[in-house]
Amino acid sequence: MITRIEELISEYSVRNKKSEDIPVYSVTNDRGFCTGYFSKEVASKDKSTYKIVPRGYFAYNPSRINVGSVDWQNCEDRVIVSPLYIVFSISEQLDQQYFLHYLKSDIMLNYIKEYATGSVRDNLKLSDLGKLPVNLRPLDEQRKIAAVLDKVSNLITKRRQQLEKLDLLVRARFVEMFGDPIENNYGWSTHMLDSVCKTIVDCPHSTPRYTNVNTGYMCIRSSIVKKNRILWDEIEYISEQEYYQRIQRKQPKMGDVVYTREGAILGIAAMINCDCNVALGQRMMLLSPDTNICLPQFLSSVMNFESFLRKALKGLSGSASPHINVGDIKSFVIIIPPLALQQQYVSFFERTEETKRTISESLIKLETLKKALMQEYFG
Repeated sequence: MITRIEELISEYSVRNKKSEDIPVYSVTNDRGFCTGYFSKEVASKDKSTYKIVPRGYFAYNPSRINVGSVDWQNCEDRVIVSPLYIVFSISEQLDQQYFLHYLKSDIMLNYIKEYATGSVRDNLKLSDLGKLPVNLRPLDEQRKIAAVLDKVSNLITKRRQQLEKLDLLVRARFVEMFGDPIENNYGWSTHMLDSVCKTIVDCPHSTPRYTNVNTGYMCIRSSIVKKNRILWDEIEYISEQEYYQRIQRKQPKMGDVVYTREGAILGIAAMINCDCNVALGQRMMLLSPDTNICLPQFLSSVMNFESFLRKALKGLSGSASPHINVGDIKSFVIIIPPLALQQQYVSFFERTEETKRTISESLIKLETLKKALMQEYFG
């Protein structure tokens, strides 16, 4: 039976007026109700206006629900959340977990985007949430659906955790073998980047005209450059004419290292591991290491260290638009261990990447299954 959500929810606006010592929580899209997001200042401030969330009640940040920051409280008897949050209870006709899956589904998020208001962020009032539809199935059926979605969601979480642990393992292996590449606490030989790279060039500053049509000429946006990897599945294309305009300084080749040099995601390096016609978008530079001195994957790993980025950004914190200059990068001094040791690390990295690919394929299948189930249950 399809009904409006407002028939099944009631706002709960009880404040912590007596300033009781109740745990402070937040709600995120990936962790739900959680602690650990608060500074000492927040922990010590007056919390008499904070809203109480009893066990079993829902809460969401009205400017973050559009990305799934909503959850029901199953951590403690009572917690408190920011006064900005909206807290509500649900009817006994609704199962909490069933309703949560619905609220976080793509179908519901699309509804929310249609109803939300606000110039900076989407902002959904409880009255607007109440206008949206929900399929009020029998309670036992709701619980069966929730159990299936919980099982798939838990598997997805485990796969993501496996990928995160493998990333940490690779970093730990690097530190074990080489130490910090900037501090050089192992006393390795050091060289300026300019002396270990055949070329270090800036990419054109203009914004390419991207297309999803496969023209045969790929172009890498800075947004698909992640630490030590490029998201080739999200690659876009440009025209042949624009491609040749963008590679005048240097045609990117397999084994070159891309480095993001400005914007919100500056300071990220990845090796090009694909032999194809590819150009770079804006806000990036391209390094071509001399493989007789420095292996590309080793260089990419060095440039992704926090100490490298801190050095690159030194003195730029007050800038309205921080960026890293090619000239500064050329003069950077990094460790250069023997090639045999670099190769040991690269071999370990590649073996780990193969394992990650297998896990990623499983993750994609699980995410596809979850979307299909969501469509079946809530569509």
